[in-house]
Amino acid sequence: MLRISENGASDGKKVVKLEGRVVGACVTEVQVYCEAILSQGQRLTIDMAGVSFLDRNGVELFRQLATQNVLLSNCSPFLNELLKPAAFEIQ
Repeated sequence: MLRISENGASDGKKVVKLEGRVVGACVTEVQVYCEAILSQGQRLTIDMAGVSFLDRNGVELFRQLATQNVLLSNCSPFLNELLKPAAFEIQ
């Protein structure tokens, strides 16, 4: 289960807080939510403090969002490790 909430917006910046696991259908839900904000020309920060796990598609989504200047804040050491590019390399 995943909870998405907005912590506020000011000066064209929106802060979204995620809580739970970003897996399966929740990945698409987050993607659609973020695309709606970005399509309005707003800058986006995602508070990841409450995220406990990302599946492979979740990791891909957040890596893609990072290339669109979306700031991922409050990532746990576990999430930081998952989001490193090397975490996807098969050896």
